[in-house]
Amino acid sequence: MTGDEFFERLRQNPLPVVVDFWAPWCGPCRAVEPILKSVGADYSGRVDVWKVNADEHPELLRQLRIYGIPTMVSFKAGDEVARRTGVSSPQAMSALFEAAISGEKPTSSGISLFDRVLRLVLGLALLVLAYTGGFSGLYLLAALAGGLVIFSAVHDRCPAWQAIKGFLSDRTRRTS
Repeated sequence: MTGDEFFERLRQNPLPVVVDFWAPWCGPCRAVEPILKSVGADYSGRVDVWKVNADEHPELLRQLRIYGIPTMVSFKAGDEVARRTGVSSPQAMSALFEAAISGEKPTSSGISLFDRVLRLVLGLALLVLAYTGGFSGLYLLAALAGGLVIFSAVHDRCPAWQAIKGFLSDRTRRTS
């Protein structure tokens, strides 16, 4: 199936569509399958589920810029609304289906408080380790890793990062 045929089928389809891009040899794809079936059954009659074998349609994946599988993409009226790569929880999968119905990107729930605190503690531990080692050699790497881990705990609440991310997102959209 060509990209043109795929998008024509999407436009002609009366319901929103969630497309699962998968391959038979892909372990994570097999892990996603029962979740997708279960969530898909909950949305039966409101959202169609299509499966596209990545091995049989590599050009379509290139055209859609899908570089990893499994990837689930939500479409409404032929337009991409949301996508998710990798194994997803039932809640994340439901968010893709809801996005297909509403035509709006799902809101990110962010990281949990437990994960945030765990990252902060780990990052601080790495910084303390680097401090005790005098920030030389491998201790300098520990300091850098600690800083990155701490940043991963707070990046979603950092206005400067949100501005940079928005700028980069706009730039990449314009070049593609």
